[in-house]
Amino acid sequence: MELDFGAGYHLRQAVAADHAALQRVTLATGDAGADATAREDDPALMGLIYAVPYQVFSPDFAFVVEGPGGVCGYVLGTPDTQAFYDWAGREWFPAVAAEVGTPPDMAEWRGSDWARHAIHHPEFVYPPVLHAYPAHGHIDFLPELRGRGIGRRCMRLLMQRLAGAGAPGMHLQVDPRNRGARRFYEKLGFSRLAAPELPRHTTFMGVGL
Repeated sequence: MELDFGAGYHLRQAVAADHAALQRVTLATGDAGADATAREDDPALMGLIYAVPYQVFSPDFAFVVEGPGGVCGYVLGTPDTQAFYDWAGREWFPAVAAEVGTPPDMAEWRGSDWARHAIHHPEFVYPPVLHAYPAHGHIDFLPELRGRGIGRRCMRLLMQRLAGAGAPGMHLQVDPRNRGARRFYEKLGFSRLAAPELPRHTTFMGVGL
């Protein structure tokens, strides 16, 4: 156990047996923090893009919050974004793509076709403006965990671990619709990063470690 939050909630290292739980939490928070279950036809894919590969590649920086009802959140990261993207593009996504059907043309997308496309054509964004923040990560919590201060404690632990691994800074992406998440990161010292080479469909934020 890494952190005990009381009331039956604690943070622990994520293990391979948690992959299904990581997928479940990703889906339940996949619509700008809200539940994306109703729109997806394959409940596994979002987690295979945004959560499970971090536990596989960087298990020392992968944590889950477990409560009385099981895993209800996670915080994941990697200290070396370029190394993670190199591995994901070479090994992770090709293996997953082999098991996932090819989506139709974008005009015909339904359900999880966008995720199938993302698996077959992964987008790795790491231009020079992000190089001062070589670590990156994700945090997602089910509603039962929110508003307790648990997220801040989890993120601070991850940031400390990433700094201990030699990363001078960390970046992350935030859905522009999720204003609550942006305020959360700002309280942790993150600020918005702007550069022409960054895509506009998502917000990048960074912090020195």
